[in-house]
Amino acid sequence: MGELGQNLVGERSRTPKLTVIGAGPGDVELITLKAIKALQSANVVLYDALVNDELLKYAPYAEKIFVGKRKGCYTYQQEQINDLIVSRAKSHGHVVRLKGGDPFVFGRGAEEMEVAAAEGINVAMVPGISSCLSVPASQNIPVTKRGASQSFWVITGTTKEHRLSIDVALAAKSSATVIILMGMSKLGQIVGLFKKERKETLPIAIIQNGTCENEKIGIATIETIEEEVARQKLSNPAIIIIGEVVNNRQQLLNLQRKNNFVELKENISV
Repeated sequence: MGELGQNLVGERSRTPKLTVIGAGPGDVELITLKAIKALQSANVVLYDALVNDELLKYAPYAEKIFVGKRKGCYTYQQEQINDLIVSRAKSHGHVVRLKGGDPFVFGRGAEEMEVAAAEGINVAMVPGISSCLSVPASQNIPVTKRGASQSFWVITGTTKEHRLSIDVALAAKSSATVIILMGMSKLGQIVGLFKKERKETLPIAIIQNGTCENEKIGIATIETIEEEVARQKLSNPAIIIIGEVVNNRQQLLNLQRKNNFVELKENISV
């Protein structure tokens, strides 16, 4: 663990505290140093499904409880997670809530901090590298680029009512890059909204398991993306990126190939 880790383990406290941590998009090297320090001082770690299990090694002496969702099945409902946070903080001390990406981007991090604070528990937050920016970037897709996009939308594909966000229809009318999280089950509706705006030729990328070893990517247009998804069997967890910036990936890959220094992953189609 190293001297830093040993020192921090010795500082573990029984004072009730919640630290909400962003674990980043999946690659273990994309967690922040501050997040690692917080993990090393944890007594309890409550972690989600999109968190890389390797990160748990930074909390070797903590109780680890999986509270995530897999294939639509909840290990714990949100109210139960809230109860766990409060009860473990009062009985064990420092509770770390480890979430994928950034906890304040569709992560309920703020809600959990409010619950803990209302119970008199000290709270802290360590931001994470959000998947909505880092996953496209890892595939050479910038969310903004001069001449292609001046702004971007980040939208949840599925609301708490299990409906497509109404913001997608608004975003489809704009020239901005549109990034949709948790939207694969609504892909047909999303495509329909962009077709309604006569944007059938607009580039779109879908990146599954972004930054992880089993990452997959599909590149197409609004008109053809559903066929590409079926061909590659793309599914959640995935991020949808819509806009002219998607073309940057191929342009950059062509330049890299020309200079013979591109290293392509075998499981990614180009």
